[in-house]
Amino acid sequence: MSEIASELARVKGAFSQPTLTLLHQRQAPVVITIFRAVFGRDNRPVPTARLHAQVEEQLAQIRQAGEVEVPNGSVRDLCHRWMRGQWLVRSLDERGQEVYTLTSHAQQALQLVKNLTRDRATLSEHRIATLLGTVRRFNAEANPDRTARVSILNGEIARLQAERDRLVDGAEMPSPTEDYMLEGFTELLSLVSALPSDFARVEERFTQIRGEILAAFRAEDRPAGEVIDDYLARADALMTATQEGRAFEGAFALLRDDALVTRLREDLGALLDHPLSERLLGEAERAELRGTVRLVREGLDRVLSQRSRVTATLKEYIVSHDAVRDRQLEQTLRQVESELMTWMASTGPRATHDVPLLPARVTLDHLRERFHDPADDVLPDRITTADPDDAPPVSLDELLAQGGPQLSVLRGRLDEALADLVPAGSLGEVFDSLAPALRRPVEIFGLLHLAADRGWLSDEGLEAYAAVRPDGSTRTFTVPRTPLPDPDLESEHHR
Repeated sequence: MSEIASELARVKGAFSQPTLTLLHQRQAPVVITIFRAVFGRDNRPVPTARLHAQVEEQLAQIRQAGEVEVPNGSVRDLCHRWMRGQWLVRSLDERGQEVYTLTSHAQQALQLVKNLTRDRATLSEHRIATLLGTVRRFNAEANPDRTARVSILNGEIARLQAERDRLVDGAEMPSPTEDYMLEGFTELLSLVSALPSDFARVEERFTQIRGEILAAFRAEDRPAGEVIDDYLARADALMTATQEGRAFEGAFALLRDDALVTRLREDLGALLDHPLSERLLGEAERAELRGTVRLVREGLDRVLSQRSRVTATLKEYIVSHDAVRDRQLEQTLRQVESELMTWMASTGPRATHDVPLLPARVTLDHLRERFHDPADDVLPDRITTADPDDAPPVSLDELLAQGGPQLSVLRGRLDEALADLVPAGSLGEVFDSLAPALRRPVEIFGLLHLAADRGWLSDEGLEAYAAVRPDGSTRTFTVPRTPLPDPDLESEHHR
């Protein structure tokens, strides 16, 4: 293959990466805008329901602004489409809640767009000085010649000593120009903005390792002891066996130094307090630099949490490992699980497949029998009779107040009402004329019972019954109005 053909193949491979596929589509500006608005610069996890609501609202606002290239479909379908494009990943947080986060590919795309939206720095003194300082420091740490290293360190010590002596003697302290400060802040913001994607890349590598471990356990056909020894060795060398793991281990060794983190926070505070920083940096950029330490700690926590999940996966399979793995049922279940994962990887979220609940034919030579157990026929404990002396004292009046309606007394009151001794036009008026002891809620049922027994019918109206409970509280009930019959007609009816 010629050199130009090889270069073309490498370029095609780069364009097939999820980062460039995201930027290469027509709707990339809308998608990038939504990602920046929802997840922020630190790629904070967003619950599923909240993400769907925010995306729906933002798409509506973008359409109102007149944008034509807007993704079509429901929000749920869009999220699944972004997951298939490897721009979103869905997982469970520590509380078991389903959340979305951006992948490292999506964060790289956001970083490219963010760098292009800033003013691009040109060749300057600050950039050349940074290049020279980086090369000098790198050479001082990597040069294999001991004499060369000592010479470099001596020259750096002499330069720093001369500068210190000059400042101590009261010499003029030159102030950096505005262009120099702007170039420095731009490079610093670029370095800070790259941190979330770097942490996400390490986290995704651990997720990939966890999937490889699960697949290896499902396909494992070696003896149990060999499996445990192999995967314990992989767990011990997990952080040093991959490039991402080694990089994270080195960063973690530096950032867990409290003195180093404190110095980082103090240096950032001093830069933000510089007189030129307020004019050169906006509020969003100042907040981004001020939250650098928090951003680093959150990234470390997410990576360590994912590494703990890998360790928990190893522990779970080792503890629950069955020594008798050649049994037919276990092999069948593992094969079904493997086939199910293969099927899920090539189907959509709403795909269905009819699976019978039970096999078409069951071939069992013998069923386990349950024999009689004499312990099942033991009589229950005898019920003990309560001591009457333990019952709380209660009077006859209290029992009567809690009892049912006093039908005999109510019957007499109705007869008096019919004889015009107590003038009343309806059953509710008779109830209102009774003494408080006869106006309990239960007495309403007593009056209705006596009226029904005498064949009295209610009309379409309603009337209120003001009842009085035994404790003195009142309650009003709305009952269909039952008019009292004419006493003369009532007497003729009885004759």
